[in-house]
Amino acid sequence: MKKKLLEESVLFVSVLKWTIIAACSGGIVGTATAIFLKVLNWSTVYTGQYPFYFLLLPTALFLSALTVQRIAPETKGYGMERVIQAVHKNSAQIRLIAAPTKAFVTILSATFGGSVGQIGPCAQIGAALTAFSANMLKFDDNDRKKLVICGISAGFASVLGAPIAGAIFSLEVLVAGSIMYEVLLPSFVASITSYHVSSLIGIVYMHHPLASIPPFTEINFLKVIAAGMFFGLCAFLFIEIMKLGEKLSRAIPWWEPLKGIVGGVVLIALTLVFSRDYLGLGIELTHHVLKGGEIVWYAFLLKTISTSITFGFGGSGGIIAPLICVGATAGSLFGTLLGMDCATFAAIGFVSVLSAAANTPIATSILAMELFGRAIGPYAAISCVVSFLIIGHRGIFPTQLLALRKSSSVEVEIGKEVGEVTTRFKPRDKSLIGIGLKIAKKIKKNKEEGDK
Repeated sequence: MKKKLLEESVLFVSVLKWTIIAACSGGIVGTATAIFLKVLNWSTVYTGQYPFYFLLLPTALFLSALTVQRIAPETKGYGMERVIQAVHKNSAQIRLIAAPTKAFVTILSATFGGSVGQIGPCAQIGAALTAFSANMLKFDDNDRKKLVICGISAGFASVLGAPIAGAIFSLEVLVAGSIMYEVLLPSFVASITSYHVSSLIGIVYMHHPLASIPPFTEINFLKVIAAGMFFGLCAFLFIEIMKLGEKLSRAIPWWEPLKGIVGGVVLIALTLVFSRDYLGLGIELTHHVLKGGEIVWYAFLLKTISTSITFGFGGSGGIIAPLICVGATAGSLFGTLLGMDCATFAAIGFVSVLSAAANTPIATSILAMELFGRAIGPYAAISCVVSFLIIGHRGIFPTQLLALRKSSSVEVEIGKEVGEVTTRFKPRDKSLIGIGLKIAKKIKKNKEEGDK
């Protein structure tokens, strides 16, 4: 009896401790990210008044690359990946200087047209602030990781206004196929607190309930499965084009800031040929397709290419917002091809491409319901899971750990980083694929014997 009482007492103290710590962390992160988002919004609106603001892109990317190189190299690229890397490889040690530096280079890149996002930077800002707090409180490595995860949750929630999805996302994105349940309570507390604090400061969120959603019939069920496959392929294409941008950048043996000038010039050329729609955060384009607006069929490809050039050549920011924009525009295209409601499929693509690229099907399914209403839940959940499976054992965050096999016919090494995973196809003898291969081999053998 005494042991039971002792256990309950310890758990009570632990719950109380983490509730207080997580709430304080959520308040701090919510305040910091709200200030960042307000400055970012003001700067993008201000420069957007001028039709040729993007002509300063070479200078912006040059200064972004120079700032990252000289002050905080850990802010290079997209923010979420750097946080995942720090959690897995550096016991969640993140320098405080990373927070203002990431905010500055993101504002610099986005203000003049760099295709970056604001969600990853908010997560990195939250992680840097909570890592600093953990060090001030003399936390050990395990508790520091827990607090940094709270910072990720708080940062995500403060941008999208989706506290439940934000909490789950931070637990799901670190390890593909696993959720860290021991951090569930503080993650929820930090996320919800950050959301409310940001709201009080004046951040307005994109809650966009869809006007009409088709009934969940057998035909629509099959269409959603097909959509999930399509979105998985879009995520695959996005990842490969991002890798191509990095490869092209590495092939140029120049000083990194000078590469920013090259990237800026290429983006200017693309903008003059097409339009300004594919620059910056992509918020206006995303809103446009979610309202059922028409776009060119290749919009998702142009946004992908712009993002690849921006990050490959000096830009810094977040990758999640561009992924969301790519998903929404791809969804609009898919809806048009099938003669379905484009706004509905834009919303499904919004979450499905992110689900596949980030390996976060649970968080993105919840995100869909938080942003677009409960009615879209069945469609979003199916599409998110299918896209998550179709993408295979890869992702946009190379240091994310892999904790599952997505098919028993594919062999992968569990526990490795996604960026280092090698797959080997090995169908089971009794599986449909295995039987099919056996039949194909037998037919080939018989044909060879017949030729002789």
